[in-house]
Amino acid sequence: MRYIPENPLIVQGDHTVLIETMSPNYEEARDALLAFAELVKSPEYVHTWRITALSLWNAAASGHTADEVIETLTRLAKYPVPEHIPTSIRDKMSRYGTLRLTRDGEWLRLEADDAHRMTEIRHMKAVKELLPASLDDVSSRVSPRHRGELKQLLTSFGHPVQDLAGYEDGDPLEMSLSPTLSSGEPWSLRGYQVEAVDAFSEGAGGGSGVVVLPCGAGKTLVGIAAMARLGMRTLILCTGHTALLQWKRHVIEHTTLTEDQVGEYTGTTKQLREVTLTTYQLLTWRPSKGATPAHFRLFHEANWGLVIYDEVHLLPAPIFRETAYLQARRRLGLTATLVREDGREADVFSLVGPKRFDVPWKQLEHQGWIAAATCIEIRVPFSDADRGRYVTASARSQSRMASSNPRKGKVVADLLERHQDDHVVILGTYLDQLNWLSRQYDFPIITGKTPMAERDALFSQYRSGAIRVIGLSRVGNFAVDLPAASVAIQISGTFGSRQEEAQRLGRVLRPKKDDNTAIFYTLVTADSREVEYAERRQRFLAEQGYPYRIELSS
Repeated sequence: MRYIPENPLIVQGDHTVLIETMSPNYEEARDALLAFAELVKSPEYVHTWRITALSLWNAAASGHTADEVIETLTRLAKYPVPEHIPTSIRDKMSRYGTLRLTRDGEWLRLEADDAHRMTEIRHMKAVKELLPASLDDVSSRVSPRHRGELKQLLTSFGHPVQDLAGYEDGDPLEMSLSPTLSSGEPWSLRGYQVEAVDAFSEGAGGGSGVVVLPCGAGKTLVGIAAMARLGMRTLILCTGHTALLQWKRHVIEHTTLTEDQVGEYTGTTKQLREVTLTTYQLLTWRPSKGATPAHFRLFHEANWGLVIYDEVHLLPAPIFRETAYLQARRRLGLTATLVREDGREADVFSLVGPKRFDVPWKQLEHQGWIAAATCIEIRVPFSDADRGRYVTASARSQSRMASSNPRKGKVVADLLERHQDDHVVILGTYLDQLNWLSRQYDFPIITGKTPMAERDALFSQYRSGAIRVIGLSRVGNFAVDLPAASVAIQISGTFGSRQEEAQRLGRVLRPKKDDNTAIFYTLVTADSREVEYAERRQRFLAEQGYPYRIELSS
């Protein structure tokens, strides 16, 4: 049997790939796998990747071939690649590009490589209704308004469509990146940010797709640079009002656009400007149960040339449906993780676009672009009385009781004492728990009910150092720019959400000027259902290669 000890890869028959981190060829293998495989977990010495149909379609969309993928695996494998793996890779990758959408005057044309495949497509009941007329044995006419719906359906049936129908240009936007900030400090895009913009905007199908970068790595600047590259009127969809204001601040700070050119479309302000920012919540708000969302018209009220989806892994289902009608507009998704708790990664692929750029968290950490984080879980026991109440409670009550264990308060006090010179963020799910800790240890908290003016003032005081500790409810899960934060204390979380873990860790990953390190604590009630949930959330941390240890509280 062929055996090359210095090679780092072990390709397995279930389409998983193990990679040994101590191999001299580890970095070469890791960078190669990024193109066509998905990282599953990355603890200290052996990382696990998985080759899936979606990961191979993403690779094909970026111009990689089956021969390249197979050659990479064969060249870097320690043992022979199982015989069926190359066949499987060829089969899956060959599907991308065999169906193409092209422009045909006012219509679109769905083309197939051969008549047999087109016959198969035409006999799919759900698809048949979207193909009103056969042009010949290998092509059918498609209405432009069914462009997204058709791609979504065919992808779900294992037939990804290469969309070559092009885009409509939006209104021109005169803007460029500013070489200096308002403080006079010079700045420029980092190398990987330039690569991300290039990958999004160039090549076959360029102009739609997803950029994956860790929290703190500057995804917002990638979006802004894409705006400048395209020079077209832009709609930016944000996760909430805080994220909206941060985007607005960065757009004005980093470009030649003025405040009059950047508008907010919110519940209280309806500004349609050259660049307009809104939120997912507003777009999905319904005046009554069952009604059509009231603000979907925003997608069509201006001649947008680019639509940016911030944190695209959180895209609500109604926005997916509306995005299906926006396929003639350029679309950029930004995210720290393509993992969706609802499993709709394929819908992101078909409607927003394929993954165009990805870089490992640990790679950016080693380069100093994000902070080096240590993750610590602290197991906190119940008191005897609370343990007695816990064992007789319902499953739902047990989850809440474990999350709100009063003994966590003493651990928070100890950690605040330990980190009295650091900027600390306390993250929680339950407001009564956060309010109690706020009163006990005298720190402000921000929740969904905190007025925007007060919220912005508190964030500003925290950034300036006027306050050192701040508490955040779920509003802290997304797009909160707190560059000074170096310690996070998670007192309660949402069941097993890896999305939430990724976002909360991101609160402390902004690069630090002096000691570029961070600590992420999670308080978990020992011998409770919360341990199970914490283990699920830990998967994200292990997948990204973060050191993780468990301590026991007395």
